[in-house]
Amino acid sequence: MNVLDLFAGAGGLSEGFRQEGYNVVAHVEMDSNAALTLKTREAYYYLKSQNQISIYEEYLLKKITREELYSHIPVGILDKVINDEISDDSIENIFNTIDELLDKEKVDMVIGGPPCQAYSVAGRSRDPLRMENDPRNYLYKQYIKFLDRYKPKYFVFENVMGILSAKGGEILEDIQNEMTKAGYEMDYQVLNSKDFGVLQSRKRVIIIGWKTNITFEYPQFTQDITIETIKNLFSDLPAIKAGEKKEPGYFYKTRRIIDHYLVKSNIRSKEWRILSQHEARPHRETDLEIYRYCVETWNNEGRKVKYDELPNRLQTHKNTNTFLDRFNIVNNNGISHTIVAHISKDGHYYIHPDIDQNRSITVREAARIQSFPDDYFFESSRTAAFKQIGNAVPPLMARKIAMKFKSTDT
Repeated sequence: MNVLDLFAGAGGLSEGFRQEGYNVVAHVEMDSNAALTLKTREAYYYLKSQNQISIYEEYLLKKITREELYSHIPVGILDKVINDEISDDSIENIFNTIDELLDKEKVDMVIGGPPCQAYSVAGRSRDPLRMENDPRNYLYKQYIKFLDRYKPKYFVFENVMGILSAKGGEILEDIQNEMTKAGYEMDYQVLNSKDFGVLQSRKRVIIIGWKTNITFEYPQFTQDITIETIKNLFSDLPAIKAGEKKEPGYFYKTRRIIDHYLVKSNIRSKEWRILSQHEARPHRETDLEIYRYCVETWNNEGRKVKYDELPNRLQTHKNTNTFLDRFNIVNNNGISHTIVAHISKDGHYYIHPDIDQNRSITVREAARIQSFPDDYFFESSRTAAFKQIGNAVPPLMARKIAMKFKSTDT
């Protein structure tokens, strides 16, 4: 089926569908860094199809520039990434670009989720107007315009839990009404990525819709709860300290994949050899001491440290009454808590469990927690990469959602 990817971000949702053999006809994304990531991913898939993956490897190894990489890719492939904001002013131009890419083919499915800040409970709590006037509250209306235009059989609409309570539930009710007017039935569930084999607890609202003339109902998902842990997930990655990085190369601990979960989840294939973006941000000495204190407490007592429990000399913030969970450890013997975009600002909430490494997690470790393959490269900087990863849908979760449509489509 042909899939149109809206509000695409770094492509986590479309990656899952693509792994299941769907054809992504276009991605629409306003963030320039995420759009470059999508183009680089398109380059990867094209070169792989042409048995020229060595060119992509040369790019990761910094032997060629991004421009040189793209020079090997047909313009029509790169044009599938539309770097534009979806708005009343831009939508006709976006439609025209997609129409050219389709070349009279049809769109079978629309996937994506509008930016979630306006629905975020945390975002509303910080805004004195509770984001009542934020135009992002209504980006779902732009999404529906694509349904009206291309009339796909199905759609998948992903968003944060806050969409259920936004404006007292009015937003969700209006989405339901607008979808009905557009000719679709819809249903939603709160799904957690950990139930799809992802080593992360991440709850999201997944709305699924289908044209009223199609016999379909919301899929039933069997829980795929894995016994694997973060320890398994990081098992083949070399140890590094704060501020260190492994330049892209053949730096896995062993060429042979030690843990079967990495293969089962498509994180590391048997053919893939290059480790990239395994770089840790630098930290102040005070933060490193806090990290060590938190990991020692976790190892010795099995509990996480609240900010007001730190030694006084390590408490640099005056506020010791709220936001006490400023520092958090990724559980080595279980699954991770939710990776969010704030990881781009600091790593305090994602402390590596190995006290000898004493740092926050790397870009590659964050990507693995989100179930991105190791051959996935995030443009354009470490900060941009963390933001993209934190905003993404886990590809492994997306893939298992995609499977349900393949099994029911006729």
